[in-house]
Amino acid sequence: MDAASSLAFGFSVAFTPFNLSLALAGAALGTAIGALPGIGPINAIVLLLPLCFSLKLPPESALILLAGIYYGSGYGGRISSILLNIPGDPGLVMTTLDGYPLARQGRGAAALALSGIGSFVGGTLTVLLLTFLAVPIARLAVAFGPAEYVSLMVLAFALLSTMGQGRTAKTWAAICLGLLGAMIGIDGGSGVERFTFGSLEMLGGIDFTTLTIGLFAVSEILVVAEGMRSGAVTNLGSGERLKLSELVSCLPAMFRATGIGFFLGVLPGTGAAVASALAYTAEKRVSNRNNTFGKGDMRGLAAPETADNAAQTASMVPMLALGIPGSGTTAVMLGALLMYSITPGPLLFTQRPEIAWGLIASMYIGNVMLLVLNLPLVGLFARLLLVPNWILFPGVLGLSFAGVYAATNSMFELLLTTGIGIAAYAMRKMGIPLIPMLIAFVLARLLEDNIRRALSISDGDLMALFSSPVAILFWLLAALTLLVPVLAPRFGRRIRAVSDSEGG
Repeated sequence: MDAASSLAFGFSVAFTPFNLSLALAGAALGTAIGALPGIGPINAIVLLLPLCFSLKLPPESALILLAGIYYGSGYGGRISSILLNIPGDPGLVMTTLDGYPLARQGRGAAALALSGIGSFVGGTLTVLLLTFLAVPIARLAVAFGPAEYVSLMVLAFALLSTMGQGRTAKTWAAICLGLLGAMIGIDGGSGVERFTFGSLEMLGGIDFTTLTIGLFAVSEILVVAEGMRSGAVTNLGSGERLKLSELVSCLPAMFRATGIGFFLGVLPGTGAAVASALAYTAEKRVSNRNNTFGKGDMRGLAAPETADNAAQTASMVPMLALGIPGSGTTAVMLGALLMYSITPGPLLFTQRPEIAWGLIASMYIGNVMLLVLNLPLVGLFARLLLVPNWILFPGVLGLSFAGVYAATNSMFELLLTTGIGIAAYAMRKMGIPLIPMLIAFVLARLLEDNIRRALSISDGDLMALFSSPVAILFWLLAALTLLVPVLAPRFGRRIRAVSDSEGG
């Protein structure tokens, strides 16, 4: 069967009343789970997986339910990211940069609507690409070796350093803090303890949920408490709705972000955090002519949201086509297939088309369901900001700490979250940005693992990091990203001096 007829067969599977109800249940449950910091789709899928097996759900039905939770959580996570400045997932960190300022300007409903539409565009276009290009692109992605991953991470850090808006030194300080934080714990290669200071609780390193809640939830509550004391903080309502002209102006950003998200999503291990960070910084380079990014620019919200959902969806490509999970959540879903004695790979599309094509068809349906479910509720979500601060923020803090405890089951992590929050409050007072620190923390382990792998393969030869044309291209782009902002003003002054002398 060609792709069109196979997709039609997939829709015949997905459109059965039972599978439709499972897709709707997964989308609604995923939205609710995504809105709760610290829970995440992985924990929900792990809990539901034995239930699916014990209820003897058919494998295609179980995957449709689990996939609905997976991409539904991306929609739900934007609620706390935009309204409360608390990203519950690494891929949603960049959403806070312009989403939260929009909410503070009274445009929470518009920001939520735009993020929902961006997620829909990114998810739907990616599923369309998945329909026709899954197997060949997956084989191409597997050709990425450690050298390519290292150079890609270096490019990501170079782009990350440009987010400082004139605070380059402080941005690099934040990146270094993130790298240092990621080194805490047991070294994965040698088993040596690093920066644990003899503490048994620190052997596992800093949990992402602990760091996120501390950096954003606790520090934000301290900032709000300071503002309440000085009378500077007021609650804002849902405000002006999203305009059609604003949506149209964001479409180019969405299309660019979809390409970035799809490309990085099919690379096993990169994840939505890398995609959203690169999409944001790339869009900032293209569109930030008036220095409005970071202050509530709609394009700065649309780009990371679209890339995040595109990368989440694209991570299904290596799982289905090659049996290689593209993220932690797809690794759990791969386990679901293996529980049903089904081996993913290219033959899955021909031997078990009801699973592969039924899942792909359900993604089209699920994205439409999520848009229909979420758009009418953006005003209700935005009215969360109308709750008095003395009620809202203690409730957010309690919910955040509950999320930390649910993710780690440790009282020590609650104390660590508080300490990180106080340190983050001090960083904000000093003007040190928090987003580069968190992104560096997320990318550090991937960078370290691939450096170790590349040097192990090459017997310690550093030139192995420059061993392919793709790796060299990424290194050159990283160098240009770092050097152009430094050299361009100097060349500009020299050109003006020459032109002035000639004019004289």
